[in-house]
Amino acid sequence: MLAVNYSTIRNNLKTYCDKATDNGETVIVTRKGEKNVVILSLEKYNQIMKAARNAEYLSMIDRGIEQLESGKGQQHELIEVDDE
Repeated sequence: MLAVNYSTIRNNLKTYCDKATDNGETVIVTRKGEKNVVILSLEKYNQIMKAARNAEYLSMIDRGIEQLESGKGQQHELIEVDDE
C-alpha cells in the first residue's frame, strides 16, 4: 500500500495507475484538509465488492437459520407443476 499526496499523484497519474493495475498496489491519495481517496485496479475493486456481497448473503443465511432454530419458521406443502 502506498500513500501519496495529491500533487504527486496529479503529476504522475499514469505511473500510479500502472502500479495499481500492473502490480496490484493500493494507492492512498492524501489531500491536505480534505478526505483521502484510494486508487485500486478494477479487478481488485470487483474482488472487494464480491466479498462484500458474499458476506451479506452469508449473514442473511445465518439470520434465517437463527429464525428457524428459534421456532419462527413456517412449513408449507410443495406445489407440483405439470411440464405440459
